[in-house]
Amino acid sequence: MINRKDQICALLKGIETGDPSSVTVVNQDKYIQHNPQTHEGGEGLAALFKRLSKSNPRVNIVRVFEDGDYIFAHTEYDFSSSNIGFEIFRFEGNQAVEHWDNIQPRLGPNPSGHTMIDGPVEATDLDKTEINQKIISSFVNEVLIREQLDDLKSYIDEHNYTEHNPRLSDNLSSLHESFSRFNREA
Repeated sequence: MINRKDQICALLKGIETGDPSSVTVVNQDKYIQHNPQTHEGGEGLAALFKRLSKSNPRVNIVRVFEDGDYIFAHTEYDFSSSNIGFEIFRFEGNQAVEHWDNIQPRLGPNPSGHTMIDGPVEATDLDKTEINQKIISSFVNEVLIREQLDDLKSYIDEHNYTEHNPRLSDNLSSLHESFSRFNREA
C-alpha cells in the first residue's frame, strides 16, 4: 500500500528540487487548489515548483499526520525569508484531489518562549482520537462559531496550556483577549 504521508513529504520536498515527478501524487483531473497563488492541477504545481527551485528554497517538514483521507503537514519554508505553513491534502485513493494551506512569516518566540514549530512531532494516545475529535468539534462550534468565549476553560487546561502563536502567551486571558479582539473586528 502506498504511504500517503511519504507521498506528501516527497511532494513538499519537490519545492527544493523542482522535480516534476514529485507532483504525480496529484490527480490532475480532480485536483482543487485552494491557494489562489497556485494554478489548478499537477501541471500548476510542477510549474510553481520549477520556478521556486531556482531560488534555492529549503523545506523542513516538522510533522505530518494522517486522518482518514486527510494528510496534514506542518512545514517551515525558507524562500527569501522564513515562513511557517500548514498544509492539508484530501485524498481519493492514492492521489491528492484537494489542498488547503496557510503560510505566514515565521515570528517569535512568543512571550512564553515558544516558537511556531516546537513541541511533539509524533501523535500519542491514539486511542483518544475519536473523543478528541468530538471535543475539538464542540470547541469550534461553541467557542469559535457561537463566540461563547467564557467556555474556554471547559476546553483548555489552563495549567498545561502551551501557545504557539508568536503574539500570545501561555494563558487563557491572552487567548480570550485575542478571540474577543477578532470578534470585535469581524
